[in-house]
Amino acid sequence: MLVPLREPLGQARDAGRGLGAFNVVHLEHAEALVGAAEDTGLPVVLQVSENAVRFHGSLAPLALATRTLGERASVPVVLHLDHAVSVELVHEAIDLGFTSVMFDGSRLDDATNRATTRKVVARCHDHGVDVEAELGEIGGKDGVHAPGVRTRPDDARQFALDTGVDALAVAVGSSHAMTERTAALDLELVAAIRDVVPVPLVLHGSSGVPDDGLVAAVRAGMTKVNIATHLGSVFTAEVRRLLAADPELVDTRKYLGPARDSMRAEAARLLGLLALR
Repeated sequence: MLVPLREPLGQARDAGRGLGAFNVVHLEHAEALVGAAEDTGLPVVLQVSENAVRFHGSLAPLALATRTLGERASVPVVLHLDHAVSVELVHEAIDLGFTSVMFDGSRLDDATNRATTRKVVARCHDHGVDVEAELGEIGGKDGVHAPGVRTRPDDARQFALDTGVDALAVAVGSSHAMTERTAALDLELVAAIRDVVPVPLVLHGSSGVPDDGLVAAVRAGMTKVNIATHLGSVFTAEVRRLLAADPELVDTRKYLGPARDSMRAEAARLLGLLALR
């Protein structure tokens, strides 16, 4: 069933648990992630990023397929637009039935980011859609994750109050697109931000954080935890293994199916880990 982000997010925050948010690039990803949620009986956030939209050339085909899977799921599923820098894309996502969006105005100057985010929030809330935003760039490509750069608790609180967002992504030591799980989070900072920010916190770049770091982050105050690269690596590793084992393999179902199953198993494991089971 499709649900607004606020429902599983608020429940997870109140219970001190984490909510898994995983990216969808292909239909097989969506099938794996919904399957993982049903295997565990836990809610999941299915995220379609603006990068994925550019890859496919449009939002609707992948979004509508993912929405259909979410609607038919036996557990709560959030359909989420991830890292949208285009306000027009946010409007399209609303029309397509997304239940939340992440507007990324982090590359704008501070005043413009706040003003634009506030307008996005007003439009989304009018349609029952929740909004996540980002204070400062949660890089990868250096950005706010250059050594020593972190979100300040007072800035995070004021940004949330100024914009009316429902969730806030903050920089505490993770970085996008990491293929090794070696990131060390600033857990004291996580707790300090949690104590003053009135909305649930979001950890981006979580693929680079080891299992114990993810658990510690949730215990310190993170709620929504985004993981994309790690699950993509699991999927791709199985494809590589099968193609290497049989150079004459051409039926895509024979390697995409097992890769989907591998991703499903790892996503289920992560959902349980974040829920502190």
